[in-house]
Amino acid sequence: MQFVDEASITVAAGNGGSGCVSFRREKYVPRGGPDGGDGGHGGSVILVGDESLNTLIDFKFQRFHKAPNGQPGRGSQMNGRKGEDLFVQVPVGTTVIDVETLEVIGDITAVGQELKVAQGGRRGLGNVHFKSSTNRTPRQSVPSGEGERRELRLELKLMADVGLLGMPNAGKSTLIRSVSAARPKVADYPFTTLVPNLGVVKLGLHEHFVMADVPGLIEGAADGAGLGLRFLKHLTRTRLLLHVIDVAPFDESDPVDSAEKIIHELEQYSPTLAESPRWLVLNKCDLVDDETREAMLERIVERLNWDGPIFRISAIAGQGTDELVQAVHRWLVEQRRLEQEDEDFAARTRAIRERMEAEAVARTEARMAFMAGRKRRDVESSDDDDFDDDDFDVEVEYKP
Repeated sequence: MQFVDEASITVAAGNGGSGCVSFRREKYVPRGGPDGGDGGHGGSVILVGDESLNTLIDFKFQRFHKAPNGQPGRGSQMNGRKGEDLFVQVPVGTTVIDVETLEVIGDITAVGQELKVAQGGRRGLGNVHFKSSTNRTPRQSVPSGEGERRELRLELKLMADVGLLGMPNAGKSTLIRSVSAARPKVADYPFTTLVPNLGVVKLGLHEHFVMADVPGLIEGAADGAGLGLRFLKHLTRTRLLLHVIDVAPFDESDPVDSAEKIIHELEQYSPTLAESPRWLVLNKCDLVDDETREAMLERIVERLNWDGPIFRISAIAGQGTDELVQAVHRWLVEQRRLEQEDEDFAARTRAIRERMEAEAVARTEARMAFMAGRKRRDVESSDDDDFDDDDFDVEVEYKP
């Protein structure tokens, strides 16, 4: 299945049913009076988190979602049927943005979580509500309301415990293949990974965690270069980042410079994400001798001012991967324990995640505003008689 993490859809709630103006007409019942019933409420559009979905590809083909209208009221005080709510299944981790206002309507982060994105129209009231001692034959009713209609932008952020980041061809896909059942494409050239991949790392019958592999970053990724800006958002949902460094790059570039570029891109995209827990993983250590590897490690520690965990592995040979996986699992278990037992720690963790989400949303809103402005400028420029900006220095003049 093709991985799609962004989609634009239109949702329309149902209109309310109109109220009825009717009068009772029965034999032997003179002056029966008003008996117009009420209409039914229009159906609403509700998004629901579904664990069986992991892509937004369905919304590339089904872009319009309409809830049923409410039925009109009838005589004999019969009310119209309410329009049924329309439940639309979306992957867990979907952020919903209003295209017109650029407002984030909500974030679906749990299975079964519901988010109403379009309110159904209110029902109309029949003339029975207007009868009184002075108005015995009311001929007015309350009109029904129209359902909301919205243009929405759906953005999916993968829900994973651990995220892999690094330069292209650093060995991230090989690592996730080595420790999980995921089988992303692996080749001896950069940019083989074009979409994120998820892998479940199992350590026993009931012990596991989810690892996410995103396309490699390049310099300028935070500003939109390559695929970085589009897929960096997936790392905001992870608890731990594994920064994979290629110690034997095929282009003979300096691994320390590459590591600094990755950290710089993280800081540019989200300062909070750059400050989140991150470990260094030196990959392809089987391709260099011990002396070269240790010298490079000293340079990395000195240049990055690093005091966090460092692991030496060879993903393709499976060297050091078990120790890495075990350490990650112990760290995740300890984090969950602290969140359950220490309220202050849990509050700080929530605040960090909220800040990270806010920064990612700000990036998305800025990008959408830029796209909307560019589209508006394109429309305005299309009204010009000159088909090009310079138009070969030819000016068109209109004379009566």
